[in-house]
Amino acid sequence: MQCQQCGKRQATLHYTKIINGEKTEFHLCEVCAREKGEQIPGFEGGFSIHNLLSGLLNLDAPVSDNQQPVRDGRQGQGLRCPTCGLTYTQFSKIGRFGCSDCYRSFGERLEPLFRRVHGHTAHRGKVPRRTGGKLKIRREVEQLKQDLSRRIQNEEFEEAARIRDQIRSLQEKLES
Repeated sequence: MQCQQCGKRQATLHYTKIINGEKTEFHLCEVCAREKGEQIPGFEGGFSIHNLLSGLLNLDAPVSDNQQPVRDGRQGQGLRCPTCGLTYTQFSKIGRFGCSDCYRSFGERLEPLFRRVHGHTAHRGKVPRRTGGKLKIRREVEQLKQDLSRRIQNEEFEEAARIRDQIRSLQEKLES
């Protein structure tokens, strides 16, 4: 898509502005976006996707269990990675960690953030719809096998037999 401003270069910045219910879309190249910078939110002196996202996510604010920002005055200032020395405040400004230990050091603040952004804290990935059915069955079989093992160890043989039959049924579906 071409830049709406100059019509010469490829548009690299696409944003939507909604004012009083009226939606306006902009598609600009980097040069025109810099010239128009004062009209673009979060664009002071150069566009930073991190500034945009941290503003949208309110990254600097602690989050409570009900997913609402909490204003407690500390703002993560006491959190510091013992390995690289990066503080949580610095992380929230630059948008990346200094080392792999930062994940553990800032874990209590990251988990609610991941939950807010992704809806959960475990990576689930995406499965194509056309192959998703068989993959879903395979995952269910694996889960049932683990459950079967646990039932056998606990000597719950009737339940183990029911699970075994369920596994066989699912495996037949996979083969057909």
